[in-house]
Amino acid sequence: MDITKAIIPAAGLGTRFLPYTKAIPKEMLPLLNKPAIQYIIEECLASNVKDFFLITSRNKQAIANHLDSDPGLEHSLQEHGKLDLLSSISRIVRAAQFTYIRQSETLGLGHAIWLARHSIGKEYFSVLLPDDIISGKMAGLAQLMRIAQQEKASVVAVQEVPHDLVSNYGVISIKKQITPNLFQVGHLVEKPDPKNTPSNLAIIGRYVLSHKIFQALDEISGYATNELQLTDGITQMMKHNEKVFAYKIQGVRYDIGNPIGWLKASIGLALQNTEYGPHIKKYLDELNTPQSFLYDNNKNITHYE
Repeated sequence: MDITKAIIPAAGLGTRFLPYTKAIPKEMLPLLNKPAIQYIIEECLASNVKDFFLITSRNKQAIANHLDSDPGLEHSLQEHGKLDLLSSISRIVRAAQFTYIRQSETLGLGHAIWLARHSIGKEYFSVLLPDDIISGKMAGLAQLMRIAQQEKASVVAVQEVPHDLVSNYGVISIKKQITPNLFQVGHLVEKPDPKNTPSNLAIIGRYVLSHKIFQALDEISGYATNELQLTDGITQMMKHNEKVFAYKIQGVRYDIGNPIGWLKASIGLALQNTEYGPHIKKYLDELNTPQSFLYDNNKNITHYE
């Protein structure tokens, strides 16, 4: 089973980051020296997925500009011996193929995925939500692909969350536990009441899905109200005896869909970075000591090379 295509829904308005997102796509939020969307693309390339279908909307041109070459900038940097500053994005431009599909109305995640139906053949494909950044020894998508190839079925990524937070997620019920981290899904519940939740295993933004999801979305689109949800499509697909598995992704997942999550991701990724990590760790260690910038104004003018 070859899985070579990824659908990335990137049409949201990013209202929780206004006014920043009035002119700049939420997917271009900086995480260290890269925009968030680049982490998603790099995760796919690390999983040997190279064909991308980005679902976008108005005012998202900055995403396409970033994922493209810039001969003028490259020439200028080359003249100054700094072309290596673009090395990470240059690798993406050489390796990946991008197709952009416009979602004129935000009609739900299921609708966004459905828009790419003509680009997917009789094959399994991946879906990655840019709000979820996953950092680990093995790319998050590669972990799901391994399970999909092993089970020859669709797989959703899940994470254990506190019971009082399950109402923020789609949650799975467990039909059968196969390993400590792998489950066959009984059914899905979108944003359940904590008192009635079937589990605390919440679906996060990574999927490997059968092409049959498109037929399932077609079947429910006629009676979907307001928005077409991907969880509803997966549920409909399961009614046709399609097996779906859930896998607990190994690694650290950052939810950058809100400012607090984005700040945590920035700090967490900085701490893992060999260049920035020592500075951030020292800064955090000193916060509640007399050496902190809160007490020593000289700290506010520290310069780093």
